[in-house]
Amino acid sequence: MMRWVRMILLGLVAFAVVTFGVDWLVFKVTGSPRSRYTVNYFVSAPLKNSKEEIDYVGSRDVSCSLTAYPQEGFPPCWYLRRHINQTTTY
Repeated sequence: MMRWVRMILLGLVAFAVVTFGVDWLVFKVTGSPRSRYTVNYFVSAPLKNSKEEIDYVGSRDVSCSLTAYPQEGFPPCWYLRRHINQTTTY
């Protein structure tokens, strides 16, 4: 049983390494394509009675890479598109 778990785990790690390598190679060959999305920032502050206050801080354009994994310090666009509202809790 432990042998199967080890083989499955090794296969998953190998899959992740290969897909990241292919993603990076395609990113470099296509000229590092990027896009921009407007991200809204909010601050959440706790109040009494387990309530919270959410304040709008502002928005700004954030660059993203057109890849499956983060490349060159930019988040992937599919992730940023799904998280255009970001909240910080204090």
